[in-house]
Amino acid sequence: MLTAFLLLAVAPSAAPAQAPYPERTVHLVVPSPPGGVTDLLARIIAQRLAQSWGQAVVVDNRPGGDETIAADSVARSTPDGHTLFVASGAPLVAAPHLHKDIRYDPFRDFSPVMPLGQATPVLNVPAALPVRSVAELIVLAKAKPGTLNYGSFGNGTYAHLGMEDFKQKTGTNIVHIPYKGSAPAITALLRNEVAVLIVNEATIDPHVKDGKVRIIAAAGASRAAAFPDLPTIGETVPGFSTGSYWGLYGPANLPAGVIDKIRAGVGAILTGPEARKLFETNSLEPMDMSAAAFAAFLRRDYEQQGALIRMVGLGE
Repeated sequence: MLTAFLLLAVAPSAAPAQAPYPERTVHLVVPSPPGGVTDLLARIIAQRLAQSWGQAVVVDNRPGGDETIAADSVARSTPDGHTLFVASGAPLVAAPHLHKDIRYDPFRDFSPVMPLGQATPVLNVPAALPVRSVAELIVLAKAKPGTLNYGSFGNGTYAHLGMEDFKQKTGTNIVHIPYKGSAPAITALLRNEVAVLIVNEATIDPHVKDGKVRIIAAAGASRAAAFPDLPTIGETVPGFSTGSYWGLYGPANLPAGVIDKIRAGVGAILTGPEARKLFETNSLEPMDMSAAAFAAFLRRDYEQQGALIRMVGLGE
């Protein structure tokens, strides 16, 4: 009897049941101001997750630092799923090549949860600029080296790296002006503060329809299905293409069960009416990948972006 009592006394107690997820407010950190595609995606996800989970889900906009401020805050958060990151690939696959002082590692410090969508952007100029084709833009830029500006959503974004690749391939000198998100970059284009901007077609479309902006080419590898008559940049500049995608990430070591619940919840939202409408109005396409496949995709893009950044001499 004494032996049995001692065994019971030293035996480990049953492990406490894991608290259900989520047990408190979930923060979706967005590295750009309100109004852009990233923010709109996050807000649809937040609203619907809050309804299905019965827990508050809020969007936390943290622009600045070429999207690295937001990324760093997520990398240093507790890996319990209550802090997540909605962003393009730029802060993970481009920013680490651009800035030596980044404190996070894009692969050691993050858990890629799932891709959210992708888009092929377009090359735009103000309607007042006497340019109607890529060839004419190249001629004008060469005639006025260093006098034309182009906008971007920050260093390392596709709007930045795409134009740097364009400059390298065409031998032009167009000055980069970064902004904290697509909305202020578009405002700069409308104000003629910049002469060129690569941005998602649907985002710029209202300003094209009111005659303030002109689309001169698609920036992807092939012509957009919705605009088969719009030539690509690559038809004039061989080898050129750029694009964008968005993903959902968490800090490293997110529990598999939490990842599964997030993927199931967000996956259902992406097939719902609000997300479908957002995809249609912003010319987005779905990306169906497992968490592991998405991680491999990010690794490949990291290597490709690094090669481009080194080629054009942008890395620190």
